[in-house]
Amino acid sequence: MKKNEGAITRVVIATGVSSVVAQLLTIREFLAQLHGNEFVIALILFNWLVLGGIGTLFARFAARDFWQAKPDRLAWLSILLCCLPAIQIMAIRWLRDVFFVHGASVGFYQTLFYIFFTITPYSLILGFVLPYSLFVIRALNPVYPGTRMYLADNIGDVTGGALFSFVLVYLVSPMTAVFLSNLPLLISAYLLFPASRRNRLCILLLSGLSLVILLTGVIFETASLSPREGRLAFYRESRYGRIEVHQDQEQFTLYRDGSPDFSSQNLSMAEEIIHYPLSQIKDVRHVLLISAESGMMEELEKYRPERVDYVELDPQVTDIQFRFNLLKRLPGLNVIHEDGRAYLTGTDRIYDAIILNLPEPDTFQVNRFFTDQFFSTVRQHIRPNGVFSFSMEGFENYLSETQRRKLSCLFNTVSGHFSSVLLLPGQKVFFICSALPVKTDIPSLLAEKGIYTDYISRFYYGNVTGERIRRLNDLMDTDVPVNTDSTPGLIRLMFTGWFEKFSTSPAGFIVVLSAIAVIYLFRIKREEFVLFTSGCMVMGSEILVIFAFQIFFGYVYFQIGLIITVFLAGLFPGAWQGHRLRHRGRSILMLTDCLLIIFMATFILFIVFARGQLPIALFFIFGLLISFACGCQFPVVLYLRGDDNPAATRAFSADLIGAACGTLIASVFLIPYVGLVWTAVLLIALKLVSLIVVAASHGKNIQTAFPLL
Repeated sequence: MKKNEGAITRVVIATGVSSVVAQLLTIREFLAQLHGNEFVIALILFNWLVLGGIGTLFARFAARDFWQAKPDRLAWLSILLCCLPAIQIMAIRWLRDVFFVHGASVGFYQTLFYIFFTITPYSLILGFVLPYSLFVIRALNPVYPGTRMYLADNIGDVTGGALFSFVLVYLVSPMTAVFLSNLPLLISAYLLFPASRRNRLCILLLSGLSLVILLTGVIFETASLSPREGRLAFYRESRYGRIEVHQDQEQFTLYRDGSPDFSSQNLSMAEEIIHYPLSQIKDVRHVLLISAESGMMEELEKYRPERVDYVELDPQVTDIQFRFNLLKRLPGLNVIHEDGRAYLTGTDRIYDAIILNLPEPDTFQVNRFFTDQFFSTVRQHIRPNGVFSFSMEGFENYLSETQRRKLSCLFNTVSGHFSSVLLLPGQKVFFICSALPVKTDIPSLLAEKGIYTDYISRFYYGNVTGERIRRLNDLMDTDVPVNTDSTPGLIRLMFTGWFEKFSTSPAGFIVVLSAIAVIYLFRIKREEFVLFTSGCMVMGSEILVIFAFQIFFGYVYFQIGLIITVFLAGLFPGAWQGHRLRHRGRSILMLTDCLLIIFMATFILFIVFARGQLPIALFFIFGLLISFACGCQFPVVLYLRGDDNPAATRAFSADLIGAACGTLIASVFLIPYVGLVWTAVLLIALKLVSLIVVAASHGKNIQTAFPLL
């Protein structure tokens, strides 16, 4: 019996390793396919947790009614689980152009259904396997504690997160990572089978098939990324994202996270980015470029600057830019591999011009370069007669209300630091910011400097007329709130514009989700409600940390595995401590709820008073403390509910469904609309409700199963 328990425990641990690596690779894959949008992280985690909760609930009925818990059946499921991550990653890559029009932007509901469809098989089976493993062990040993299974799963989760964050992400490609992380599960599942001669051939065939599927993914890794037009000239997985170079005849285009970033034939854009701001300066000596565009260096060279600092976070990107001649090496060019905002904060250099060449701030990572705090930093590093410029999406004739509010938000934000801000319409709307008046006759200014251009000299007067300039600048609404780090109003407007672009609204989704949540809350017990709110708290906190990390540091793609691992790591010691103190029941639940409230309140104080100067270690310590307190509650609830199979199933599902709700509510409905601080406040309010529910049971037997509502 002990031998069988050990074999099943090894399968559970190996499943944890496999599942966390699969989850992290899935997140990175969707980020690479959908332009690095952080909302995608939340939608993945939401679907993953909801489907896992459904699988967990189904395991109880399956084992009771028609699929008796047996070791060989668990082994079959585990072998099937081995090959699904490889199929899932390939499905995400190949089905994108089935779900969406090739090259078109993607809406919220399209993204939601695309994620749901591609991860459903794996997530359902994964949710099924953990409680089913417990049922299999209890068929052999009826008094086996559910907490021990929870701890084994957590050991696997943390091991998988650490393996990914410290080894796999640096050394291997995604499909190789899938292969390596699933080998322990394949071996453990194979050894779990009874060694009868009748089953041996079937076991070998199924295990061999899973191994072939895993190896096929490795072999066809690069082929699965080939573009529909042209050819894949280069591919690499960087710490900061996926890098691809597509070649179409003589044109090379650099893609980062599925979005075209550089093209070797984009002369007009390069001219506008460089000459609009630099034409305003009499003597251009020192220039800072935060990101770049192909052709920019050639245009910049016409001013003969003494020093050009080019800041690019990812060293592999600059290597590829120079390798494929997307950027020209200039005399005095200094390439700095650092986050642009971190560089400006840490340097004492003063520039004649700072040119920010980033896409629209539709993610928190990009938005941090368009906030009041960043513009203040920029102003400190520009000479009194210097110029700062950046751009937003352009328009032809009609400016929508949402776009007008986006431009107004930026206008109001940057105007607090520069006395003269001019918007120039065109392919993009360029913001030219200076302490001196900004001149609009760009061709004349260039002519005075003896600088010739192909596009501006010929087409500027026809496209950027005085009337269009006046009309655009007069449309700015000074009542729109400024964009800050902790209250990213621009992200809210971008999110609203995302729905407007596809003539949809989140209202229907909110109504359906709320109705399902209310029905679920009517059916659960008080103890399960505590786990529901704790799951909501821990995942809401995790999303809060992920988004805050983007805001303050800007490279969550690299750190996402470590953040998730930290939030998993605290669960093990918490569950172990909770198991030791489970006999104290209600008092432990109340104590841990109070600790969660205190931890979150402390985090709010750091966000408010540190003003962006937060050490990275703070985020990880916060994650460990939150997950420790939440992990402590699980064994207590199991004890209070009797620790039988139905109690374990309901506890697992309450935790997962609460986590799913916390993920979605924090990311989609709270942070974009009320900011980091108020999101944290509302999470505290939810835990206060949980505390009141537990305290209200004073004088009663909390072990009694009674409805919450």
